[in-house]
Amino acid sequence: MPSSRPYIPSPTQWVRDQVELYEGSGGARGTTLRDTGMPVIIVASVGAKSGATRKTPLMRVEKDGQYLLVASKGGAPEHPKWYFNLKNNPAEVTIQDGGAKFEVTVRQLQGAERDDWWTYAVSVFANYAVYQANTEREIPLLLAERKV
Repeated sequence: MPSSRPYIPSPTQWVRDQVELYEGSGGARGTTLRDTGMPVIIVASVGAKSGATRKTPLMRVEKDGQYLLVASKGGAPEHPKWYFNLKNNPAEVTIQDGGAKFEVTVRQLQGAERDDWWTYAVSVFANYAVYQANTEREIPLLLAERKV
């Protein structure tokens, strides 16, 4: 699992700070994404290139115990780096949601299932639709399901 590997903090200062605050407080602080006021989770994965643990705060899009991980990167033309970590190591992912921390398996959604989850994601955070309009790539959706 990611926690058994060395941890390499993000090169982006606000990401490092948020992960440290979130984890350091046991999920009690740093629980919203910057200026959006939207709740976040911390996703720990295995770096596709480094093989080390990488941690990313992502919007909390949860339904019935499943978590949708939206690789929007704010509508940028390229996928976020964490997307490749999850694609390369989908069974080595941990989510921290507040004080709860658990292992998940991740898979990319396609077709009608993707469409349904996309509608739900936009209902949670309307800017996802704006992000999609600003890029030619289809924003990948990954579903994280708890391991049993």
